[in-house]
Amino acid sequence: MKGRTVVITGANTGIGLETAAALAAMGARVVLTARDPLKGSVAAEKIRRRYPDANVIPMELDLARLGDVRSFAADLLERFGALHVLVNNAGVMLGRRSTTVDGFETTFQVNHLAPFLLTNLLLDRLRASGPSRIINVASEAHRAARLDFDDLNSERGYRGMRVYVRTKLCNILFTRALASRLLGTGVTANALHPGTVRTALGRDGDTSAFFTLGIKITGPLLLSPARGARTTIHLASSPDVEGRTGEYWIRRRPRKPASKATDDEAARRLWDVSAQLVGR
Repeated sequence: MKGRTVVITGANTGIGLETAAALAAMGARVVLTARDPLKGSVAAEKIRRRYPDANVIPMELDLARLGDVRSFAADLLERFGALHVLVNNAGVMLGRRSTTVDGFETTFQVNHLAPFLLTNLLLDRLRASGPSRIINVASEAHRAARLDFDDLNSERGYRGMRVYVRTKLCNILFTRALASRLLGTGVTANALHPGTVRTALGRDGDTSAFFTLGIKITGPLLLSPARGARTTIHLASSPDVEGRTGEYWIRRRPRKPASKATDDEAARRLWDVSAQLVGR
């Protein structure tokens, strides 16, 4: 990974932090983003303590503000001449419905619309830096999702888990459409399920008592963030993955997602709707 520049969203904790640490240890220059700049700086320092030669740069990015996504992308492109790996890792799951300053349901924006916009803003640089890789952290939870194009903002009733699994399906459909558009460019796009990992997901805001109790009960059975990061690290760094695109990975191997996640018409429609919503 020496000479490679990597961007990882939500890298101040959990899977993102472990991914950033591992890739920095391999010699990559790693830009780790965090909504809170202080938490980003603390995360970068943690990595430097583990790996004194690590080249890690914290940058502020709030995916709940599309204006911030645009500003971040512009700043990144100005500061770094090349970009080889983009890991869309950040995500939320909220127990109560809320909307962003942009007017979108928060989970839908943070988990899908903002990564969609960020990826598109960085595509030209990724193409110019090829071979490059885009990695979207999805989930096996997508199998329980139903994508309702008439209610993407979850205005007709809200359940945190239902909205979350819908965004994970969006992640895979986005990956599929993106890979199709990038064929022959030297840029690949893959999605993955990290496993059921002990992270702060679901604790960033109000969550149901049932969910909180479930985390307490199952906590000892969950994967550590370091183990959960293994597939992301593999997709970002392994020469065995070179040229592979449009796939869904679990435990560092390609797996078949739910049939609804391989619906090319739904993937195209989601792309078009998302582009319209974010002004692309």
